[in-house]
Amino acid sequence: MIKKAFFRFYEELNDFLPEEKRKAKFEHKFIDQASIKDMIESLGVPHTEIDMILVNGDSVDFKYIVQDKDEISVYPVFESLDISKVQHLRNKPLREPKFVADIHLGSLAKYLRMFGFDVLYKNDFANDELIEASLEEKRAILTKDRELLKNNRIMHGYWIRNNSIEKQVKEVIERFDLKDNITEFMRCLECNSILIPVEKDKIADKLPSKVREWQENFWYCEQCDKIYWKGTHYEKMIKFIEQIRDEL
Repeated sequence: MIKKAFFRFYEELNDFLPEEKRKAKFEHKFIDQASIKDMIESLGVPHTEIDMILVNGDSVDFKYIVQDKDEISVYPVFESLDISKVQHLRNKPLREPKFVADIHLGSLAKYLRMFGFDVLYKNDFANDELIEASLEEKRAILTKDRELLKNNRIMHGYWIRNNSIEKQVKEVIERFDLKDNITEFMRCLECNSILIPVEKDKIADKLPSKVREWQENFWYCEQCDKIYWKGTHYEKMIKFIEQIRDEL
């Protein structure tokens, strides 16, 4: 017997749907019994992007078995909106978020570190390693692979929609409501470690002559032995940060 359910997806969840199903109620036919999680992911939407599901007006969890003629509304993760009186599908949002980025997002990882955010990244991360880091260190996965986010083990993850680095940075900050968490230039861009101020005379032998002559303030990464100062690169980064702040 062919059954049917009626779906409506809200806000950014529509990014995963074909044009004709976006921002509209649509019919989905099915035969076999299925959980609402499996049915939603068969439509293309990863469970990590979802925070609340209403069936016929009542909140349900991912284990709910879809019934004939169910009216289903699916809502995205609310990072900055309190819906605590309604059933969440996961633990509370990561209010001090940490991230782990997949192998396609090396540039994004560096730029987010520039803004002060904790982003773990390796250019040879396997999917299993990403998931383990996410679970063990309570990190949200940032990925360009939407299929990865359908893995049952993942609780916090986000599919990066944009391709330009500027739009990606803005997208993450907006998505996780991080505008007030920006603390620029506190992390090493290469390894993610916290930078520490260092006296000039302690690292003078490692500096180019012109830098040694014109700069007085320096920051040091103990992990990768890298030295930072406010050179021309600093001015470019400041402009980028201020541009993002203005656009948010």
